[in-house]
Amino acid sequence: MVRRFENTGYWTLVLGGSSGLGLAAAKKLASEGMNICIIHRNSRAEMETVNIEFAKIQNENIQFLSLNKDILNLQHQQDILSELKTILSSDGKIRSLLHSIAKGNLKPMIGSAHESLSTDDFSITLQAMATSLYDWTKLIFNENLFATDARILAFTSEGSVKPIHNYAAVSAAKASLEAISRNIALEFAPFGLRSNCIQAGVTDTRSLQMIPGSEEIKEHSKKRNPFKRLTTAEDVANVVCLLCQDEASWINGCIIPVDGGEHLG
Repeated sequence: MVRRFENTGYWTLVLGGSSGLGLAAAKKLASEGMNICIIHRNSRAEMETVNIEFAKIQNENIQFLSLNKDILNLQHQQDILSELKTILSSDGKIRSLLHSIAKGNLKPMIGSAHESLSTDDFSITLQAMATSLYDWTKLIFNENLFATDARILAFTSEGSVKPIHNYAAVSAAKASLEAISRNIALEFAPFGLRSNCIQAGVTDTRSLQMIPGSEEIKEHSKKRNPFKRLTTAEDVANVVCLLCQDEASWINGCIIPVDGGEHLG
């Protein structure tokens, strides 16, 4: 079998790829010969499960690096860049930067000061789930680690334009993420970067399960989807792989629904 990214020296840097959509995308890209670096934040108790999944990526006979570090921490950022420069050496380049961070506050707007959203909750969520896309694009760009044709990809959701109970902070972050992605698409285009957001349909990930009322969200999504099922992480991973291919180079500044038509309902 011909693997699309075999012997290209290409890498994908996944921000938040120890589970869910980021992990599925890393597995798919690795199966096509892409080298993978995953930056994640997991406890010691979680690492047993995470390492099992990472072993599956390594079994694809590609170069693999995982770093359990805080992508928002300035010192950790420099440590990560140092490791990246070492492993990329002289011929490796980052073909794609995949933003898959799910670190947001899921609280209602109404309630006691302890129970409801605060300004700090919004700020923390926006930094983790939106502005970090720009931070990492700029960090990689400044170190000249991107390939001449590179892809910036980020996961958004319908929550960027539709209100959902307990989702206000994440909704604000997703809307900001899309705005940042569009401007990256405009301002970094002369340097070979393409930037797009993937709007995944409702997918039964750990992130979804943390949202209050997630079971009702899943049932509603199945009813309005033309195919009467939820989106899977593999559905989304397939599109990530498509967008990393040469033929997708003219797709830039888009928000791409990957939901089987769920958004039509």
